[in-house]
Amino acid sequence: MLATELSPGAELDGYRIEARLHSGGMAVIYRVSRDDLPAPAVMKVPRLGHGETGATVVSFEVEQMVLEVLDGGPVPRLFAVGDIERNPYLVMELVEGRTLADLLSQGPLPELDVCRIVAAVAQAVQQLHEREVIHLDLKPSNIILRADGSAVLIDLGLARHAHLPDLLAEEFRRPMGSAPYIAPEQVLGVRSEARSDVFALGVMLYECATGHYPFGSPTTPGGMRKRLRSSPVPPRALVPTLSEAFQETIYRCLEVKVEQRLPSAKQLAFELQHPDQVAISEKGRWSRRQGGLQRLRKWLFGLGYEPPLTVAPTTRAADAPIIMVAVATAYTSDTHQQAIRNAVQRFALAMPAARVACVTVTKPAPVMGTSDEAGSAPRVHLQQLVQLRHWAEPIGLPPARVTFHVLEAGDPAEGLLEYARSNRVDHIVIGASPPNMVGRNILPPVADRVVTDAPCSVTIVRPRA
Repeated sequence: MLATELSPGAELDGYRIEARLHSGGMAVIYRVSRDDLPAPAVMKVPRLGHGETGATVVSFEVEQMVLEVLDGGPVPRLFAVGDIERNPYLVMELVEGRTLADLLSQGPLPELDVCRIVAAVAQAVQQLHEREVIHLDLKPSNIILRADGSAVLIDLGLARHAHLPDLLAEEFRRPMGSAPYIAPEQVLGVRSEARSDVFALGVMLYECATGHYPFGSPTTPGGMRKRLRSSPVPPRALVPTLSEAFQETIYRCLEVKVEQRLPSAKQLAFELQHPDQVAISEKGRWSRRQGGLQRLRKWLFGLGYEPPLTVAPTTRAADAPIIMVAVATAYTSDTHQQAIRNAVQRFALAMPAARVACVTVTKPAPVMGTSDEAGSAPRVHLQQLVQLRHWAEPIGLPPARVTFHVLEAGDPAEGLLEYARSNRVDHIVIGASPPNMVGRNILPPVADRVVTDAPCSVTIVRPRA
């Protein structure tokens, strides 16, 4: 039974539940104890019951992969991972401190306090970027402020790592993020731009100083797109005592065009620590909202705006390719499946730095689920992940070299091809479609279409007769 509703005193895999600390939309967090833990810890358990979406499982996978790679620094240390087949959870460091959201619950802060706090957050974000990770969900509730003034970033379920496949970009087409803080390019589907985090920091600067969101809190994609064609009310119109340098820095963070935005979190921290070095433009001096003509120009610009083409956060080395293997989990021929595993194993041995992405395709979940919890989208997604992991075990790859991905697509071939394009896959391994595959999740035409339209080399595997 999955541990989404545990009471104090209960135990899970030897961890004693001490208290429930937080109950969010995608996970529940408990304070836990066990004799072998190196430090005070929390357990994060994803919500997998009826009514949840497949994004819950994917977000859990993403956070686990990113935390394993980072191993502390500007994020909590990861201590243990639960068995995904029985009880998926993450046990991680309990970070002492209070969230920025808790601090803001008392109202806006003085400018000097805002500069000091957000500079510390920007420094943590810069550390994250230097380790080739973009957070993509920065907001006050995801920032813990320690007593020493440093900041820790939590909840990396939407993060993007330069050397890991971007599960969220391929498996979900809608914008992913928190509406008040999401950057314009994120609204349009870009998840590889580090300056998206700078935009979110600009929103937090505005919020901390004024008590308002610069672009409101929209609930629809159309509402989120408004930030492409409208400028926020000048902070100094809401709080006249704010300095011109402070307002200038906020506007530089909130630029729609990423190339006009502050180039890094490090530079933002510098400007907040050295306001006398900030060059003041007309925007810094605004004390009331733009006139009608200026708003019209911005609106017309936003209508046709497309973000610049962006590459992955860093360029992957040529000797560290991604090998994608398409797995039909519903097809049970041992001979067929073993032939595919043998091919993958040969590639992995020939390229020691290669990462293998095991991918399967399922039909999109219906809008309305059944009342049976076992039929919920996260449960189906989890079952597919378990099958993929069992499928890959005989290959014998270490966890750092293999990842598992469940795609939802009405057209399996297109789902595989889009994954390969989005994640810059270097080689695809796929089994030849057996004659009795009709009705399975990898249909007969799939291998042919993948060969024809793939953006990379493809190996078709057929067992010897």
